[in-house]
Amino acid sequence: MARALGVSATTVSRALKDHYSIGKSTIRKVKKKAAEMGYEPNAIASSLRKKKTNAIGVIVSHINRPFISSLISGIEAVCSRYGYNVIITQSLDSYKKEREDVKTMFNSRVDGLIVSLAAETDRYEHFDPFIKNNYPLVFADRVSFEIDTDKVLVDNFDAAYMATNHLIGQGYRRIGHLAGVQQRHMYQKRLEGYLTALRDHRMPVDENVIHYSKLSYEDGINGAETLLNRDLRPDAIFASNDTSAIGFMQYAEECGYSIPDEIGVVGFNNDPVSSIIRPQLTTIDHPAVEIGKKAAEIVLDKVSGKSQTQIPQTISFKTKLLIRNSSVKGSPRGGSNAS
Repeated sequence: MARALGVSATTVSRALKDHYSIGKSTIRKVKKKAAEMGYEPNAIASSLRKKKTNAIGVIVSHINRPFISSLISGIEAVCSRYGYNVIITQSLDSYKKEREDVKTMFNSRVDGLIVSLAAETDRYEHFDPFIKNNYPLVFADRVSFEIDTDKVLVDNFDAAYMATNHLIGQGYRRIGHLAGVQQRHMYQKRLEGYLTALRDHRMPVDENVIHYSKLSYEDGINGAETLLNRDLRPDAIFASNDTSAIGFMQYAEECGYSIPDEIGVVGFNNDPVSSIIRPQLTTIDHPAVEIGKKAAEIVLDKVSGKSQTQIPQTISFKTKLLIRNSSVKGSPRGGSNAS
């Protein structure tokens, strides 16, 4: 192109990048000639030269879950603004798959990595290549404090305490819990918040009304089948996510229980379906987009050198309780009550 236009290769290179030092007429001529000659920038060659790929890796559990899609949306919004592409894989809550995904991301030379940990993950040596080579690594939502890196999450203890306290305030006296896998910090804290609220109100703690699972819709159904067939069944449930809460509700109603008059239900995440079902589901509003944005900002600050701190930070967002009809005795089956 330089020979054809009678200019230097440096001029062509700068014109293709709209460099301020090149006149507009020259830029137009260079781009016209590039189109005629079928020229396309080689992103791989450019990344090798710059030792940067302008790509951020993202590993999540299940892409099709509303919370995860919102988390990714927040990450992508920030990365796109700064000219970075996002490469996404899903672990399907498998430790083995997550380990393979981390290796793939490292071999692809992503400039940084954001991870929401798989439910099965209880070892973290697969992140060592990122840690040892000083690649930015951020855990988002599903975090572990066993590895020294940046983390962005919500105050899960406070959210669970708030949800359980609400049920107690509505007059429910035997409150059960659909708990997540306990190697995940978030589910540990939700269980702790639930138990602390019961103890603070001098209410009995009964392991027989706590059901542990991976919190799928089917797990919610299984939890309802188990708990509602006990001699002393719960009269309310705090579920660690909306998906399992809805499974619980649907099984309970099929068995003839009235929600919320006989059984109150509170979920977690504020998935879109929570405001569509009847009765609408009381839930914790989980700021997924904001978590994704903050995680991306931390990674990009480190990639760009804007952040000089070597001390990993933990960012914790507050949540709020959205009170709807699934947990307010005597309420109609329609819309929301308050928030």
